[in-house]
Amino acid sequence: MNQQTTTGSPATAGQAPSDRRQNIRNIAIIAHVDHGKTTLVDAMLRQTHVHRKINEMGERILDSMDQERERGITIRAKNVSVTYNDVKINIVDTPGHADFGGEVERTLRMVDGVLLLIDAKEGPMPQTTFVLRKALALGHRAIVVINKIDRPDAVIDDVLNRTFDLFVHLGATNEQLDFPIVYTSAINGIATLDLKTPGTDIGPLMDTILEQTPAPAINANAPLQLLVLALSYDSYKGKMGIGKILSGSIARRQNVMQIKRDGTQVVGKVAELAVFSGLDRSEVEQAEAGEIVAIAGLPDISIGETIADVDQPVALPPVSIDEPTVQMTFAVNNSPFAGREGKFLTSRHLRERLFKELETNVSLRVEETDSADRFLVAGRGELHLGVLIEQMRREGYELQVSQPEVILHDNAGVLTEPYEELMIDVPAEYQGMVIEEVGQRRGQLRHMKLAHSEGNASDMHLEYYIPTRGVIGLKNILMAKTRGTIIMNHVFQRYEPADKRTLQAAPHGSLVAYEDGTSNAYGLFMIQERGTLFIGPGVDVYQGMVVGANSRDEDMDVNICKAKHLSNMRASGSDEALTLTPPRQMTLEFALEYIDSDELVEITPTNLRIRKRLLNPEDRRKARKERRS
Repeated sequence: MNQQTTTGSPATAGQAPSDRRQNIRNIAIIAHVDHGKTTLVDAMLRQTHVHRKINEMGERILDSMDQERERGITIRAKNVSVTYNDVKINIVDTPGHADFGGEVERTLRMVDGVLLLIDAKEGPMPQTTFVLRKALALGHRAIVVINKIDRPDAVIDDVLNRTFDLFVHLGATNEQLDFPIVYTSAINGIATLDLKTPGTDIGPLMDTILEQTPAPAINANAPLQLLVLALSYDSYKGKMGIGKILSGSIARRQNVMQIKRDGTQVVGKVAELAVFSGLDRSEVEQAEAGEIVAIAGLPDISIGETIADVDQPVALPPVSIDEPTVQMTFAVNNSPFAGREGKFLTSRHLRERLFKELETNVSLRVEETDSADRFLVAGRGELHLGVLIEQMRREGYELQVSQPEVILHDNAGVLTEPYEELMIDVPAEYQGMVIEEVGQRRGQLRHMKLAHSEGNASDMHLEYYIPTRGVIGLKNILMAKTRGTIIMNHVFQRYEPADKRTLQAAPHGSLVAYEDGTSNAYGLFMIQERGTLFIGPGVDVYQGMVVGANSRDEDMDVNICKAKHLSNMRASGSDEALTLTPPRQMTLEFALEYIDSDELVEITPTNLRIRKRLLNPEDRRKARKERRS
């Protein structure tokens, strides 16, 4: 092991690090969604030839989850490594969305520096602000990477100025403000330190990482200390804990002390030890301080626990995770179609799956309710919970979920609610309706300007400060009003005193099936002018199922199973051609944003349905009368 020892007394447990391990760099890549982070990692992997078949693996190699490839975002942090100039560089590809901030906060504790990737046109975005704030608070220095410099509408100087302003706004130290800058085109696999000198490969970026990212600080001679910051599962080895060795060393078959979050100490043995090598994990007999390792053999290991020396166990400070801001109810599916399509149906299945998710999803909270069939699940946002629901759906679970609600806090007798920073880019012709809608949701317009675009001044950039409950359901409404041309990003900021005023959101009315049966073209044709349909002909429906959105702000019971019958005046199917408007495609995100407090989303492996909590129309009428009285 190549070490450079500084002056000082021999390291002991709890002392400041006395060494730096020069043959390793640990770095995380952080960026806003779709700024090219995973594509840049692809270029680094390809040009360092980490795998002999690397060119056959397609694009976005690290996006291993189906949902990551479909959504175009990183959901779970990934560990890989490359070797450059005989130095091993451990790279962590972090999520770019604030809803997965729990992943970001943990992984930043494993590294010694960050690459901050910024789009050469869009500049710093809300999610960039969120992740950078976490990195600066941990004392990390950032290498600023301006990506997509080949874009014809790139405004690099302006982006750099806004980036510097962001560092200042986040309270960066003088050392952190003196950040190095690298210009890249990740899709072309090139980097340069000077825009006047075109790059030919990714080498300038790799050189900057070696020069500017500090080698990991270690206590090589001190007792073992390792903080578990991630978990992995292996079909043969079981649960594996992942973290960086801060002091000492660890070996296979070694006895260690597992210090839990509550201080409890349990002796265990390391059955398997692995380090990250390229895209894979490689088993090793021993690993030294400064290395990121995966450990098997401790079956009940959890995130935030310390793996320490048996004779001198010293716990490390546990990782701190921001609290959830949005919650919803997960319940057993009890609709008339329950059990038709799913594999896991019972409350026991649902409970086991949710509590298993807690082991790796540290931002999630699950509480049992007064009913054994319902669980209160809280997360960092709609996307965070939506990804979990979609994953459970693909695994074969059937469930029903309620409308997302913000979590209110009682702070010394003052009721507080979460507020977010909202950024919107929209064509100027739609800005009036956007300003009106966001204003009704108590959004405070902080900044408005022409979007940065060469030769096109028709796009407006709006920045708002808005309660989180004003954001719920906003995207669907604005997408409809702007014909799908809006770009919207938001990120949690802080809790502030709740506004007592009623939230003036858009009115909501549904078209609700009146009876059980199968939808047909004639029945749909008779009601399609009433609003927007969610289903087409030949679909099984049940009483109380929502089949469309009403154009008026009231629910309407409709009979979409009604057929045109044969009579002595007309034939049953040949008098007139029925032209049906294509139904609105039902997605999980749309359904979660659409539903009202008296509605649920029924989720099965093959279908998404919106339904009323009370299926019988007479029961709903009675409930409305009780609310009015």
